[in-house]
Amino acid sequence: MDSFFKMADVQTVLFIYMAVGFGCRKAGIFNDAARDKLTDFVVFVTLPCMIFESFHMAFSLETLKQGAASVAIALVMACVALLLGKVLYNRFPYEEKSILQYGTLVSNSGFAGLPVVSGAYGDQGLFLGSLFIIPTRILMWSAGISLFTQADPKNAFKKVMTNPGIIAVEIGLVRMFLQLPLPHFVDTAVDNLGACTSPVAMALVGAILADVPLKTVIDPRGFYLVAVRQLLLPGLCLAGLTLLRVDPLTTGVAVALTGMPIGSTTAILAQKYGANAQFASKCVFLSTLTSLVTVPILTLFL
Repeated sequence: MDSFFKMADVQTVLFIYMAVGFGCRKAGIFNDAARDKLTDFVVFVTLPCMIFESFHMAFSLETLKQGAASVAIALVMACVALLLGKVLYNRFPYEEKSILQYGTLVSNSGFAGLPVVSGAYGDQGLFLGSLFIIPTRILMWSAGISLFTQADPKNAFKKVMTNPGIIAVEIGLVRMFLQLPLPHFVDTAVDNLGACTSPVAMALVGAILADVPLKTVIDPRGFYLVAVRQLLLPGLCLAGLTLLRVDPLTTGVAVALTGMPIGSTTAILAQKYGANAQFASKCVFLSTLTSLVTVPILTLFL
């Protein structure tokens, strides 16, 4: 039950951030220009910092062996998410299809998931969770970004590889494998900038949502994404790992992180790349709202 209340607490914090952004937009603090510039600040500064810092962990051959199963499961689930995204949303227009596909692929496993995993499973669970989110971190800035671009494959690949997020992944991987030290003040500054991502990103989601008529927020298309992201995917993960008799710790971490709500970057990237940002914000809102029920309940099965 501790993990149940921990998850409910984390999800409530997300809503507070969103409410602050909503209020700032209504009060005129976030005008269109400020919102767009703050979006750039998240995409080009705080998100890369957060991604880079997620690779700041002890690494050795022994830890590689311990975390191999976690990474393998994450890769399989990411492939399943990509496949589902390609077959389940074909009836939607491109501006919405890209959002639904990205939301299926990318969850809020960093901010929302790791604190729960840490509280429920301790340091070992946090270690496995940190490894579990690496494939998603890579895919969200490669395959994920490509979902929002309609350029030819060559240009799309170039955009992906020069994206600040994927560059942060590349540098972070080098840092993790080589255990390169950074001066303490640099590491602290990068870490603190990365820590701004969740509150600022969720506040931006709230600011975008403020332009949406409240009576249209409850969107059946958003519930469709919720069913896939927060029920179908963790259900498949739990069934598969149970059949394979994977140890309870690895299973618990994998299922909990797979069942997280969609990432707030869904709305941020939709705003950045010209997709339907209002629809994306509705999806983030509905996913975060329903996760107050789905994620805590999911922990009861672990």
